[in-house]
Amino acid sequence: MARFQQKQKTNKRKKRQNLTIREQTQCRFCRAGKSYVDYKDLDTLSKLLTNRGKIFSRKRSGNCAGCQRKVKTAIKRARFMALLPYTN
Repeated sequence: MARFQQKQKTNKRKKRQNLTIREQTQCRFCRAGKSYVDYKDLDTLSKLLTNRGKIFSRKRSGNCAGCQRKVKTAIKRARFMALLPYTN
């Protein structure tokens, strides 16, 4: 029993606290206050695509999760309507 308690004490280590607090920035759609991403807004949607026609990731585009899902749907609608290409 004493051996188990001793082992438990050695495993407890202080977690290193993150002292740098990163300022949270909003995505371009949240800043503009848009609740809907329009599939007909080709200028905005084309900025979120690579030159090969792939959708940029959230990390690369800077979108929040909700807006990224809206962008994905809008791009797929625009592709279906032949406003954006599937591939280049």
